[in-house]
Amino acid sequence: MKPYERLLEHNIKPSMQRIAIMQYLMEHPIHPSADDIYTALSPSMPTLSKTTVYNTLKLFSEQGAAQMLTIDEKNTNFDADTSIHSHFLCKRCGHIYDLQCPEAIKKVESLEMDGHQVSEMHYYYKGICKNCLRKDKETRID
Repeated sequence: MKPYERLLEHNIKPSMQRIAIMQYLMEHPIHPSADDIYTALSPSMPTLSKTTVYNTLKLFSEQGAAQMLTIDEKNTNFDADTSIHSHFLCKRCGHIYDLQCPEAIKKVESLEMDGHQVSEMHYYYKGICKNCLRKDKETRID
């Protein structure tokens, strides 16, 4: 799906900035922050402001076109993949990885819990990623 179509699918009026931001999210599944997106797009879009990026990402999140991740206390990150999945934050390198959820967790999404209607869930895991662990093994002297 193209960014323009994705915006329309989520009842978001496409603009040049919105299309560019959605395209960046879709092409860079690295869970960027608003600052990351602004830094990447501003050289080619001189009229783009940080406020526009923040407001656009908030709109995307509210309309279900992107997920807002608060896995890191210092940053808010965004994910164009809105399917039900978990996220893992490496406490060493700061990279955020997508993890698949067990089917049982996915089924809770549409449940009513203790009289509450669940509309979204977030599963966050933190630790040391396999890449950092591999680097540790390579640098360890036996």
